Amino acid sequence: MPPFRRKKPGKSFPVKVCTLDAELEFNLEWRATGRDLFDLVCRTIGLRETWYFGLRYEDSKGFISWLKLDKRVQAQDIPAQTTASFMLLSKFYPEEVAEELVQEVTQHLFFLQVNRAILNMDIYCPPEASVLLASYAVQAKYGDYDEASHKPGMLVDDLLPQRVIDQYQMTPEMWEDRIKIWYADHRGMSRDEAEMEYLKIAQDLDMYGVNYFPITNKKDTELWLGVTALGLNIYEKENKLSPKTTFPWSEIRHISFDDKKFIIKPVERTAPNFVFFSQKVRMNKLILDLCIGNHDLFMRRRKPDSMEVQQMKAQAKEEKSRRQIERNKLAREKQLREAAEREKAALEQRLAHYQEEVRLANEALRRSEETADLLAEKSRVAEEEALLLSQKAAEAEQEIARLRLGALKTEEEKVVLERKTREAERLTARLVDESERRAVEAQRLKDELLAARLAEKHAKEKLLQFLSTPAPHSPTVMTNLYPVSSHPMLPSDLPSQLEPLPTDLTSYDLVINGDMEQLSLEIEKERVEYLEKSKHLQEQLRELRSEIEVLKVDEKASELDALHEEQVRLGENKYSTLRKVKSGSTKARVAFFEEL
Repeated sequence: MPPFRRKKPGKSFPVKVCTLDAELEFNLEWRATGRDLFDLVCRTIGLRETWYFGLRYEDSKGFISWLKLDKRVQAQDIPAQTTASFMLLSKFYPEEVAEELVQEVTQHLFFLQVNRAILNMDIYCPPEASVLLASYAVQAKYGDYDEASHKPGMLVDDLLPQRVIDQYQMTPEMWEDRIKIWYADHRGMSRDEAEMEYLKIAQDLDMYGVNYFPITNKKDTELWLGVTALGLNIYEKENKLSPKTTFPWSEIRHISFDDKKFIIKPVERTAPNFVFFSQKVRMNKLILDLCIGNHDLFMRRRKPDSMEVQQMKAQAKEEKSRRQIERNKLAREKQLREAAEREKAALEQRLAHYQEEVRLANEALRRSEETADLLAEKSRVAEEEALLLSQKAAEAEQEIARLRLGALKTEEEKVVLERKTREAERLTARLVDESERRAVEAQRLKDELLAARLAEKHAKEKLLQFLSTPAPHSPTVMTNLYPVSSHPMLPSDLPSQLEPLPTDLTSYDLVINGDMEQLSLEIEKERVEYLEKSKHLQEQLRELRSEIEVLKVDEKASELDALHEEQVRLGENKYSTLRKVKSGSTKARVAFFEEL
């Protein structure tokens, strides 16, 4: 099918480019090349480490293709659509993400692509490692864990591969609890730091950074060819995790293909050619393109950094230092603000305590006043009763005197008088006793009234003393925040992309510069394994694996799960396997490949 012609030459046409977290739309001139579009995208998003990336699309026959930078966009086999659609994706992978990825935007793009590949199960990830990676993805997405703003269910959606979820009898809440344990440990980690930690763990996965192509050897055995940053790996058809053999770029000097036949010429002159056959002819140029690009980056890494890369690293270091200073300043302000809020809360609590004391004092004063009034009333009644008794006693004495005067009249009257006198005396004595008792009662009530008045006076003095104390001032809460500056405008001159692959290229000499022996020694250096870099983390992973093992449904385990379990049982990992399959001469490995 000839390339689709949308408009007449000289006109523009719409293009849409997706970067996994954004969609960019452009109008390109009719004669614009792939380089024009690629540079436009990179300038728009501020990407300078362009050598890792390319524009991928699906051609008119449904095959995955990468836009050729040296050809016009319209001259390439783009599907007949109103708007040409492309994906900005990493075409090549670094050997060590922490050392090679300089820009934050580059790290973010790699994070998005690797995260999507793991969730889509294009990269196999063990269940325990997927939980750890999910905790870093949540930290990058939401920031520090906050129990108050945390909503149930927010830590599970699109964070774990469906294969992992289906393989265990665990509810979303159970997965969320396990993710939350690690998520809470990442407090204080910025987005770029969390994404870098994610990539450092992901790069140790067996299928990370491997482009797989179906091939056969001379015996027609179906195999997988894995093109990686370090060389070419050969996998059995049922096992994409552990390569059977490998050929580092330092051992390859020439690659070519003729129809379906690929010929790899080793640097070792005595070794035979490494020959394999691809199953899809349309993929041959893509295989060769990936081999050339990976080899060029392999050589570039083993040379001193260019001035431009050094400048980028210096700028990135300076920017990282500046952001760290700002984060420290924000952290200090946050601590001060939290301390001020705590102090304010403490003062408010003290004020509430004082207000409660004032209320209790007023209540006690009111009760004292009521008690004093009651005692005063009782004292008044007692005084009136004592006065009345005194009057009755006086009247009784007057009556006795009158009776004594009348006693002289007659003896009978005398007897009667004596009797009445005795009765009057008894009544008088009783009235006198009652009067004295009432007087004592009145005196006791007076004393109680005096004590009540003194208590009232004491309560008033205490209230006045408290009210005279200055009220605590509410602390000033510092709310000055220093927003992190956005990235400054990057220069429009970007590092040159890898040299474009001519359409008719079917072979390529992999020129090895420098001392091959020294280069081989450099390649053979043992990488510090992830197990040794973080023993505590590995212990946590083992604990989680043991904890969820009892909930595993063996019937739902995939072949890759079984292969990984065998690796764990044998104590193997990605790097120990690569070291093992690289052992021996190139000649021996070629012979081993042909016998597969």
